[in-house]
Amino acid sequence: MKRKFWIAFSSIEQVDSLFIQKLYNYFGDIEKAFNCSLNDLKNIEGLSVKKAEKFLNLRDKVDIDRTFTEVETRGINFLTLEDENYPKMLKNIENPPAVLYYKGKLFDCNLEKTLAVVGSRKASYNGREDLKKVLSGLANTDICIVSGLASGIDTVAHTSAIENNLKTIGVIASGFDFTYPASNKGLYQNIENGYGAVVTEYYPTFEPLKFRFPQRNRIVSGLSYGTLVTEASLKSGALITANLTLEQGRELMCIPGLISNPNTQGIYKLLKNGATLVTESDDILNALGWEIKKDSSGEQLTLPMMTPEEEKIYQVLEVEEKGFDEMVMLTKLSVEHLLMNLTTLELKGIIKQCPGDRYKRV
Repeated sequence: MKRKFWIAFSSIEQVDSLFIQKLYNYFGDIEKAFNCSLNDLKNIEGLSVKKAEKFLNLRDKVDIDRTFTEVETRGINFLTLEDENYPKMLKNIENPPAVLYYKGKLFDCNLEKTLAVVGSRKASYNGREDLKKVLSGLANTDICIVSGLASGIDTVAHTSAIENNLKTIGVIASGFDFTYPASNKGLYQNIENGYGAVVTEYYPTFEPLKFRFPQRNRIVSGLSYGTLVTEASLKSGALITANLTLEQGRELMCIPGLISNPNTQGIYKLLKNGATLVTESDDILNALGWEIKKDSSGEQLTLPMMTPEEEKIYQVLEVEEKGFDEMVMLTKLSVEHLLMNLTTLELKGIIKQCPGDRYKRV
């Protein structure tokens, strides 16, 4: 069974996918590539003797059957570059993962309509809300949201996908023995248990080391037909992913933000250089040339019955969130009546409270 040799290669931390592909392409057989000799490796153009010797030393320490069993006993699925169902968009990038490990239902996701969403880990409230608004316009369709399962915009992207009945793929920068950040443990589980898939190129025991995050970004953009950037400073992982998107010949899109926010400096740089401006979901569909197919089983929002006073408050919140004092002035309701109606509307799930004693429609 040749598949175990892909896993054996992948289990060597000091070996990357480019090296594995170099040997595989030379020998044309993954088992022969793994079991090669120093004389064989000397014939490969661009491979130094020092690197060849280092690989052979590491290879001789690998227990092929044990490494394969450890993947299987953890309930981890995987694809190799030899597999016919390896995602075609990812396979077309310059350096696709030699092995793609995954948990969840990867093939329940529509890999023909994948949208990457990236942005700042320290996203502003406005940035988060803007992204939620844009993604809500894609609700109940067959579009799949791809992101990196990090804090900030990544988390908003995955949770918004789930809330809007969209499939989502989380690409992580470690093996499955680690959950990073730990605060996203529940999100990992939700995705794995029916909302999509979590994928990685790393063997289960590999830690989430700093250098692996930029490597992970090429998979986020590589799986996707286009990338949507929401808040990115001039030196950020999101900007790295944006550049990878362009290198891979994919569509780059940006949600604008407040010009006073340092996290939008990268956004406006990308927009000035030709990225597509996105303020609503239709902008994404037009940029990618997609026609969306609504899922009739998706829940449609129906508002509960509202009293005249509740209707008045609801209308006041039509355009944007409002503060309590502002609503007193606009609705002409007493403080007591306004508080009572706000509580009722929250319980009905029609509005929600925001930071700073402000309210908005759900």
